[in-house]
Amino acid sequence: MTNKTKYSILTAIILIAVYGINFFQDKEIKDEAVSVGELPKEATKTFFLPTSTTGQIVHHNGYSLSYNEMYEQAEWVAYELKKEHLSKNDFKRPYFEIDNAVKTGAANWRNYKKSGYDKGHLCPAGDKRYSKAAHDETFLTSNISPQEHKFNAGLWNRIEQKTRYWAGRYNGVYVVTGGVLKGQMKTIGDEDVAVPNQFYKVILDYNNGKPKVIAFLTPHQDSKQPLYNFVVSVDSIERLTGIDFFPELDDEIETKIEASNDYKNWRF
Repeated sequence: MTNKTKYSILTAIILIAVYGINFFQDKEIKDEAVSVGELPKEATKTFFLPTSTTGQIVHHNGYSLSYNEMYEQAEWVAYELKKEHLSKNDFKRPYFEIDNAVKTGAANWRNYKKSGYDKGHLCPAGDKRYSKAAHDETFLTSNISPQEHKFNAGLWNRIEQKTRYWAGRYNGVYVVTGGVLKGQMKTIGDEDVAVPNQFYKVILDYNNGKPKVIAFLTPHQDSKQPLYNFVVSVDSIERLTGIDFFPELDDEIETKIEASNDYKNWRF
């Protein structure tokens, strides 16, 4: 055996060893992230979380989500938007990162590259400006869904701004958001990330003695119509998605507020 051959074999052994070490280190990091994500955080109000149709709930510090591997995005993202969370801090936008806490593997941000769709936040960065850590946490790929730019910057943005207005007016609200992952949908990227045809946002005011809820269901296109034209009952979104939104509420309260599409108690 020549010295050149010996050198080649030794190099190959070293490369295999380095690859093996890196593989197991990466797996340990991934397993740790998944384990941490399975645990509710200190600020997590599990009482208000919806059911998961996939059984894969991930808890971050500022929000929780139920990941749907088939469509490579969350079926819902839920969080409390407190009045004191409202801030005009203008943090620099970070790069999007893959969410390692998703056990089945969150979609890569590269799926969106040259797709023609925005990386549409489900929990908006604008709702988490009270700290840089909370703001940057919204740039995980488990918290985005493909959205047309005009919709993302238009109708969807108007609903997000109105949600912040209500959080200030009603001393905080609970928010659940997602795309409707049903029917025939376009896909983008190598991982076939689904493009929802509709999006919803459900907002619960539970801090003022008389619980009330308002729910929006919008087509995936921009509109100049008044926001109240998109108000529907929570029951109708539950039938559409298969998600039970507030299962821990007292049955009498849940039945009453989820059946109504009356928005008169909400200041537009």
